[in-house]
Amino acid sequence: MKRLAIIDVVGLCQSVLGPSTPKINEFMRKGGLATIVPAFPAVTCTAQSNYLTGALPRQHGIVGNGWYNRELAEVQFWKQSNHVVQGRKLWEELRELDPKFTCAKLFWWYNMYSSADYSITPRPIYPADGRKVFDIYSSPLTIRDEIKKDLGEFPFPAFWGPAAGVDSPQGRSGAASRWIAESAKWVELKYQPTLSLIYLPHLDYNLQRYGPSHPIIANDLRQIDKIVGDMIDFCQRNSVGVLLLSEYAITEVDTPVHLNRLFRRQGWIAIKDELGLEMLDCGASKVFAVADHQIAHVYLNDRSLENNVRALLEQQAGIDQVLVRTDQARAGIDHPRAGDLVAVATERAWFTYYYWLEDRVAPDFARCVDIHRKPGYDPVELFLDPAQPFVKLKIIARLLQKKLGFRMLMDVIPLDATLVKGSHGRHPAKTEHHPVLIADQPNLISKLELDSTEVYCVIRNAVLT
Repeated sequence: MKRLAIIDVVGLCQSVLGPSTPKINEFMRKGGLATIVPAFPAVTCTAQSNYLTGALPRQHGIVGNGWYNRELAEVQFWKQSNHVVQGRKLWEELRELDPKFTCAKLFWWYNMYSSADYSITPRPIYPADGRKVFDIYSSPLTIRDEIKKDLGEFPFPAFWGPAAGVDSPQGRSGAASRWIAESAKWVELKYQPTLSLIYLPHLDYNLQRYGPSHPIIANDLRQIDKIVGDMIDFCQRNSVGVLLLSEYAITEVDTPVHLNRLFRRQGWIAIKDELGLEMLDCGASKVFAVADHQIAHVYLNDRSLENNVRALLEQQAGIDQVLVRTDQARAGIDHPRAGDLVAVATERAWFTYYYWLEDRVAPDFARCVDIHRKPGYDPVELFLDPAQPFVKLKIIARLLQKKLGFRMLMDVIPLDATLVKGSHGRHPAKTEHHPVLIADQPNLISKLELDSTEVYCVIRNAVLT
């Protein structure tokens, strides 16, 4: 088997390749390029699961980055156990062909308790006193302490939140992606895995903050190009082949759509008062939405309302399609985890999870980076609240509280969804906004357009070549 590194460059597509990506351009010129028909929905967890199982969500069950657990009556987002991905994984097939095969998963999602040989993933520690301590999880567990000793702590604030993709005091951003790339080198030198799966998220941040046409994106492209180019050179020196790929492209948006507020005005949403703030009660609601970028799963606890809900959604500005079960079957997303209806935004729209009608009663986690508690994805976590004077001083004060052992609330996130200028999830109209696969050898590209499930075969064939 040929040793291979798969470098997942989030947000990479033909529309961003150009003068700011000379190293990726050179790699592409020597190899081959194919566009990928995006997974549906075109979000991280679904796309990666399509790539690594060769199946659609109807088989592997990953209908988004999160969904409503009907048994527990809870929305569960960004879970990490690989057991939720149903079906055989790529590395399991390759190991059956050669027992000496090994796989390293470096920050690809659903990384915990997988059958991969080596893994590293972000995983905070939550002590009983309410604190959150940034950390990583690894398998084998010994990697965790060894790699932090050599590389330092993983820069968790640079991985997600207002500090992600922002220039450091040294004038550089991309700290999280650089750390992940260095961790891939560390694993390669120590274990020499047959297949390395490497996740580089740097482009994800400012593309969502500002949109792809903003001038700042050129600098982000230069930075990720340098990281990727360095990784390619390292792999080539160590006789490791390289495939670059992406999960989706991020396109311009300017219209947030608040589905849960729409349902609330119809009397379908149940709200609990908790210490004077409003909490969404999913189990008691007749209808509610789990927002995930440009896709929203709409769950009906009262199935008699289906026609009314569908009619309301079809009249709503910012919604392109409403998928019933037969439509979901055609899209390959007809799995019990999917919503009873699936709403698809128009090109320039995206869905929020917001359900409160007045900001003063928004839940406390709404103004925090809290990816697990929110009943939907929240890209506004990438911003600091411009309405809070001296917000950076407030952060310093909060960090001092934390260091002294006091409980604190890092409530610095705005509640203004119009700040977000980039999103993804639906199938973009233009092929230049489709994800790409770039191989180091032209013969690995047998067709110029791949279905997302065909990426599985390209990776397998590259290892077996």
